[in-house]
Amino acid sequence: MTTEKLTVRIADLPASLQGKKLVQMSDLHYDGLRLSDKMLERAIAICNGAQPDLVILTGDYVTTTPEPIHQLARHFKNLESNCGIYAVLGNHDIYYENSQSEITTGLENIGINILWNQIAYPLGNELALVGLADFFSKEFNPARVMNQLDNNKPRLVLSHNPNTAKILNTWRVYLQLSGHTHGGQIIIPGFGPALITYNKIVEKIPIELRRQVPLLRENYFVVRHWEWSHGLHQLGKNQLYVNRGLGTYLPGRFFCPPEVTIMTLMN
Repeated sequence: MTTEKLTVRIADLPASLQGKKLVQMSDLHYDGLRLSDKMLERAIAICNGAQPDLVILTGDYVTTTPEPIHQLARHFKNLESNCGIYAVLGNHDIYYENSQSEITTGLENIGINILWNQIAYPLGNELALVGLADFFSKEFNPARVMNQLDNNKPRLVLSHNPNTAKILNTWRVYLQLSGHTHGGQIIIPGFGPALITYNKIVEKIPIELRRQVPLLRENYFVVRHWEWSHGLHQLGKNQLYVNRGLGTYLPGRFFCPPEVTIMTLMN
């Protein structure tokens, strides 16, 4: 596991927010298989050691059934933050009919604020924190939320799937925080994420044929823009940071360690 530390420059950031520190964790996939308690405890210790003003969680707390959220919540009770813990849900958190309600309740019971197409102001009225419904949910409707804000008002947007960055380019997003990709999971030294190379090959295959091959369809279903699989990206006037996550999924990780991200906001 690595600790990624970066300074995020935000134009017109109010003086009162200079130097504010955020810690992001994502994609825990806590189910007894994909994330050990030891690594989770270490991640929480790193988070607390940073003395964050805000802790951000960007989805996929479980993998399939929602029951592990209660054990995960017992760990999350140890998280410390000056201005609270805010979270959005991912596609795995709405996997079953009862998943969303059980996971939301499990986290809210320990004081974590779940934002589902909602706006909060944990750092004061000068910075809006927007949390969107998951991209694959029928309730994903960013216009309904984003249009509530003055487009000149600084805002952070939490959205599990980085695909949404293209849609959100309609509005000014000073910083979008996402996960979902696990950083690509397999990194080829000297080339980068294996899936970027894979997609370059796939894009040469006629789309009609892709639709007939499950493996090709599924890759695009997970995420379209693998070039945004990790790190900080400037997308026109907007910024996007994609966290590699803490948990994993088949076929596992290679040269793509789990991460905790510590960000400092500056003008």
